[in-house]
Amino acid sequence: MVTLNGQTLTFAEVRRVLFDGEKVTYTDESMKKVKESRKAVEKIVDEERIVYGITTGFGKFSDVYIGKDDVEALQLNLIRSHACGIGEPFPEVVSRAMVLLRANALLKGYSGVRPVVIERLLDLVNANIHPVIPQQGSLGASGDLAPLSHLALVIIGEGEVFYKGERVPAIDALTKEGIFPITLTAKEGLALINGTQAMTAMGVVAYVEAEKLAHQSEVIASMTIEGLRGIIDAFDEDIHLARGYKEQVDVAERIRTYLADSQLTTKQGEIRVQDAYSIRCIPQVHGATWQTLNYVKEKLEIEMNAATDNPLIFDNGEKVLSGGNFHGQPIAFAMDFLAIAMAELANISERRIERLVNPQLNDLPPFLSPEPGLQSGAMIMQYAAASLVSENKTLAHPASVDSIPSSANQEDHVSMGTIGSRHAYQVITNVRRVLAIEAICAMQAAECRGTEKMAQVTNQFFTKGRELVPTISKDRVFSKDIEAMNDWLKAGSFQFTKKTTNIHS
Repeated sequence: MVTLNGQTLTFAEVRRVLFDGEKVTYTDESMKKVKESRKAVEKIVDEERIVYGITTGFGKFSDVYIGKDDVEALQLNLIRSHACGIGEPFPEVVSRAMVLLRANALLKGYSGVRPVVIERLLDLVNANIHPVIPQQGSLGASGDLAPLSHLALVIIGEGEVFYKGERVPAIDALTKEGIFPITLTAKEGLALINGTQAMTAMGVVAYVEAEKLAHQSEVIASMTIEGLRGIIDAFDEDIHLARGYKEQVDVAERIRTYLADSQLTTKQGEIRVQDAYSIRCIPQVHGATWQTLNYVKEKLEIEMNAATDNPLIFDNGEKVLSGGNFHGQPIAFAMDFLAIAMAELANISERRIERLVNPQLNDLPPFLSPEPGLQSGAMIMQYAAASLVSENKTLAHPASVDSIPSSANQEDHVSMGTIGSRHAYQVITNVRRVLAIEAICAMQAAECRGTEKMAQVTNQFFTKGRELVPTISKDRVFSKDIEAMNDWLKAGSFQFTKKTTNIHS
């Protein structure tokens, strides 16, 4: 059971909820704060004070006063009118993350919602009811208004959900689980949608997959080093300590560990003096990606525990302040950085693929073909990798440098962070397939060299990989092999330490 308090949610806990199906509850102390902030909202309504989002309209309508008799209609109209999401829905795991993160944000006690709102959100998580939330339509400021409105529809019994493998009306799933829809009252609709949970949820899922891929890329690159009889001296610790980046040092150490008992690596001058950059500079390039991943993780962990709606209630209602915590710029930058950093893993991987298949760059069979000329072997696999890499260059164009005014120019600068998070996820999806291609080619090259000479780590990878992708003994539809390897990488969990090395899949 993961216990939320609005302050301390970690990546480890999020993983357990998203991928292990762990249930969620809240602390009594956090709910006490929620109740206190709710009293402040009710007092504002009773006293008919003018406070944005509680007794006023929204956006450009912030100067329109709303009487106490209309506060429920105001919140309902807000959710229905703002549910303008378009396009394909977010993956279920992202929807689940959105619900989790929104509940955690409301538990901080700055939003003025009733406890029942948070309880309903946690009911969705615990019953595995995931709102159908279209991916497009958010500007990433004023919160992820359109996506989160589709989330909010579900707790009032409207909209659609994913439930037990089917897409069904929300009310059907709620009824089957004995969950009663609620009627939103003052400020609650605004509190549900005025946040960054769409971009953050997409970012969290993207980061989890990116971190796994970054580790996998190092094992696959190690196997490529063996296939190309790479020079191990380039990974000597002294080189990397001399520069000083911890992540670079760590990558070099892991590569040395993976290849410690390999008979296929060489020393400088033994076959050649230096390898090409795509081999020699693995620690520098992959290390720089790890630097970015660490930055992204830090920002996401802050945002997972942030109050991002407006207005916020402080000092038991003595201060109700309008601000701009819904602006997604910090996550927008992080997502753009993530896309760029991961795109580079594919860039350098594709160059290693080229070195594995190009007969002008190695002494392996041309294109790793069993019968060069009659059979093309891995020739077009490199084409496919190059295509994905080129597509990533377009997707890596930063979304955060764009803005467009909205709400009659009241909201005149926006982050486009949700676009950035979606693009980062698309990049990661492409990176995985490029690495799948490198893995297939590296396995074939290592087989040509002699698998009995491989390191223990890479040989374990090779052995498992061959269960999925047979040796290239003749041309076949390699698309199926790429997808098989891709699926294994997506599902696999690779854990490495200096003393022991295990591959779990």
